[in-house]
Amino acid sequence: MRAKILVVDDDTAHRQMLEAVLSAEGYTVVQAADGQSAVAAVEKQFYDLVLMDIRMAGLSGIEAQQQISALSPGIPVIIMTAYASVDTARRALKSGAFDYLTKPLDIDELKILVARALEHQRIKQDNRELRQHLAERFEAGNIIAASRPMQQLFEKVAMVAPSEATVLISGESGTGKELVAGAIHQNSPRNERPMVKVNCAALPDTLLESELFGHAKGAFTGAERVRRGRFQLADRSTIFLDEIGEMAPATQAKILRAIQEREIEPLGSSRTIRIDTRIIAATNKNLEREIAAGRFRQDLYYRLNVVHLEVPPLRQRREDIPLLADFFLKKFARKNRVMIKGFTPRALDILMRHDWPGNVRELENLLERAVILSRGDMITPAEFPPPLNVRDGKEGRDAISLPPATSLKEMERELIMRTLEETGGNRTHAARILGISRRTLQLKLKSYDIS
Repeated sequence: MRAKILVVDDDTAHRQMLEAVLSAEGYTVVQAADGQSAVAAVEKQFYDLVLMDIRMAGLSGIEAQQQISALSPGIPVIIMTAYASVDTARRALKSGAFDYLTKPLDIDELKILVARALEHQRIKQDNRELRQHLAERFEAGNIIAASRPMQQLFEKVAMVAPSEATVLISGESGTGKELVAGAIHQNSPRNERPMVKVNCAALPDTLLESELFGHAKGAFTGAERVRRGRFQLADRSTIFLDEIGEMAPATQAKILRAIQEREIEPLGSSRTIRIDTRIIAATNKNLEREIAAGRFRQDLYYRLNVVHLEVPPLRQRREDIPLLADFFLKKFARKNRVMIKGFTPRALDILMRHDWPGNVRELENLLERAVILSRGDMITPAEFPPPLNVRDGKEGRDAISLPPATSLKEMERELIMRTLEETGGNRTHAARILGISRRTLQLKLKSYDIS
């Protein structure tokens, strides 16, 4: 289905030019000559995107944008202005605009920004539809995602949840393995009882065995009474064994027996206890390599790996970053009782470029810090820790390295050429990053004999 774009400008020739350009890109374009007409148009029908001039007689672009957002909060609005200033840009973004363009428009930048805004809107819509679809089959809990890898994972979770199968969840630290385990339990027949969680890496081996299987009175110094273990507490429910790759071989043997025989033996006791417990395990290690190194039992691996689910790292599902960032921003803004509307385009661009070695947990921690340090109503790169707050948003991977004798003019030329390379030759975008006008950039390129 063709995206419908509302073009708002009191300059008839400019409107018609925009309609011609956007129609050639395959979009359906509707024109409005002023702010009042734009608001009336949005009242009557839905638009995927609004492209609006900021200076118009009567209702200004910013005022019209605010009314449009009140009528239909999901519509992205791109502001056009011939008055390129930091204040104008900030006003537009603070009013809720998706982004802004400066006149005279760079047609390539226009096409790129329109495509990006519509793609952002599509991802949001896909997430809403996915949530609705999954709600008919299972409750996804606090998992926020719209990317294809996560949709595929949700489909597997929906199929395995109603069964009694043992599940092994793998993935890097911070990817949300516990949330996936919770979604499986919540959509299983065992969900009337709470899922019991055990972090196998957080306890010494002797304490872990007692935690899992319980102990008899006098089993060890300090065992003054009988204690029920987590397996007993998870009877007719689910036990989640997180970081099972950290478990000692002796405890692995007892876990194997619990899975095979569905019975446990408390520490210091000869009494056998029958259990009715579903097991979900998780690890950030490659268990096949651990088996080869003699650190993990092969027979236990086969028992755990009845159904294997792998949670993809955040760098492999970058489409989810804006959704997660928005969720954490709202969460920590409420927690800290501050009003923050969103992210500047530059800040969001930096979040999208970062590789996130700590995955979702790293993003969550970074945004909690950003909310606490923020002094305005928009998150900017200034609130990010090094190296994310470097100017070019590339985490310092491509820092310019020049000989000590390099002149200022040569350094300037290298910086300009590097920025143009990063923006794919888009001079308007490059000029904005460099903090100069497009005209100044053109003059400098001419001085370098670059047309």
